[in-house]
Amino acid sequence: MNCMLGIESSCDETAAAIVDGDLFVRANVVASQYDLHAEYGGVVPEIASRAHLERILPVVRAALIEAGVGIEQISAVAVGIRPGLIGSLLVGSNAAKALAWSRDLPFYAVDHVAAHLFAGLLHTDMQARAGAFPALGLVVSGGHTSLFRIASPVACELIGRTIDDAVGEAMDKAANMLGLPHPGGPNLERCAQFGDAGALRFTRPQLPNPLDFSLSGLKTKLLYEIRGVPQGRGAHATFTRSAHDLTDSRRADLAASFQRGAIAQVIDRLTRAAELHAPRALFVGGGVVSNMTLRRELSAWSLEREIDLIVPEPRFCVDNAAMIAGHAVLRRALGDMGDDLSTPAEPVSRLARGVLPKRVQ
Repeated sequence: MNCMLGIESSCDETAAAIVDGDLFVRANVVASQYDLHAEYGGVVPEIASRAHLERILPVVRAALIEAGVGIEQISAVAVGIRPGLIGSLLVGSNAAKALAWSRDLPFYAVDHVAAHLFAGLLHTDMQARAGAFPALGLVVSGGHTSLFRIASPVACELIGRTIDDAVGEAMDKAANMLGLPHPGGPNLERCAQFGDAGALRFTRPQLPNPLDFSLSGLKTKLLYEIRGVPQGRGAHATFTRSAHDLTDSRRADLAASFQRGAIAQVIDRLTRAAELHAPRALFVGGGVVSNMTLRRELSAWSLEREIDLIVPEPRFCVDNAAMIAGHAVLRRALGDMGDDLSTPAEPVSRLARGVLPKRVQ
């Protein structure tokens, strides 16, 4: 049986999945750590690593049971090996290497950003997508906001990226400013549903590379709107008000306005990229693509330009192992025999830094 076992542990999700050679997801198991990090308002690396150690083997076993296969029916092992919290990555990568070595199976070290980029191909006919190239690719997540020109699933070129915060990170910080609980992004979206997105207007930054992103200005404007202009400088600066002074209505208006500002910048960069590169399709991935407002905007943008939108199901947008296994299946189908077991885990994506122009690992 041609089944790929995928493992993902880059941040605070311990995940394992089984994907077959037709990109059908036979199992996708995710153990979340939200409850462990909620009181800190964000992910604590040491806690995350410890939780991965406790959960990695039970999650792999659960994926095998859900898929109805035994370990002897696995033909290869894939793992997200970059980017992420290095302690968390080491847990998943070492588990995957041990399984591959003990079973003498091919090993695929997958770039997490590349896996997000092509997660929309899960549960689809690969042959039907053969005409999708050349394409644009957009990854919008908590750690990355990157724009790519794509010639094939193993040939990508970085053409735009954030120069400061990623969209997901900015949404998390905006939620924190507004006094919303962890996880910030989803709670910002929920709050925004009840607000007026035109209550506060944000300008789009003009950057040397017109395809780059910048969210720092949006955050600063939101901060001053919530707390007022700071009095003094540095550690001695004081503010005239706080998020506690916001009414529920005003909080919802600011959430909706910030969300619109961030999404408008994404759409603006996509429009510029489409004018330059004339894509046949747009591949989209990353946790922020679970945001229904963004999904609607991307759908409308693609429909207007008659560009095929290839977007994952919401469950494959957030960190998961199915996208890891799926990208390894794509590589294998194109003749890639895998990676050496000595391939190290790395905290930064090579793809998002633009150092893999011809082959996505």
